[in-house]
Amino acid sequence: MRIIFLGPPGAGKGTQSERICKDYNIVQLSTGDILRANRNLGTDLGKKAQSYMDSGALVPDDLIIEMIRVELKNPNLANGYILDGFPRTVPQAEALDKLLQELGQELDTVLVLEVPNEELLKRLTARRICRICGKSYHLIYNPPKIEGTCDVEGGELYQRDDDKEEPIMNRLKVYEAQTMPLIEYYSKKNLVDKINGVGEIDFIYNQIQAVLNKYI
Repeated sequence: MRIIFLGPPGAGKGTQSERICKDYNIVQLSTGDILRANRNLGTDLGKKAQSYMDSGALVPDDLIIEMIRVELKNPNLANGYILDGFPRTVPQAEALDKLLQELGQELDTVLVLEVPNEELLKRLTARRICRICGKSYHLIYNPPKIEGTCDVEGGELYQRDDDKEEPIMNRLKVYEAQTMPLIEYYSKKNLVDKINGVGEIDFIYNQIQAVLNKYI
């Protein structure tokens, strides 16, 4: 089973991906993890990528695609995978299509986890951090025992600047600008399955299972 998983920040993709990988015996492929692994292992691709990062430039699409090409040939991925964080743009999706065709692989579905911006704001602005130990809390899902105080060190809890409404809204706008064309691209290929991302984790996962079981 080969999946692309799309969803905005705060939608819960990470939680659902873990369950999918466990239940369907497939592997999650994060482009960030692939990039770091190549860099840490000192591969030729990793060294090339590092040269771009050192100069403050984005790693080119063709270099990322080459890293993904190596990964997709790994026998550990025989049962399938979830692509997380790639593609982000239509040109990347087109490059991925060519790569999959070369490898004789096909996507089963592009899961799109949909959550309204007001719900995402509520989730993302609720994170708090201890000033002393750095422990993270969530006012909705993992609140401290005493409001505003760390359970471990008793330190003051604060909200990071990037967890405030304005930067979060900017992130959501960037996601929408990047992702809507992608959804249109894959919709034309009849690959998109939309999931309602509001509700209990099990409720959301049951929807995902109903979709994925069609491709077994």
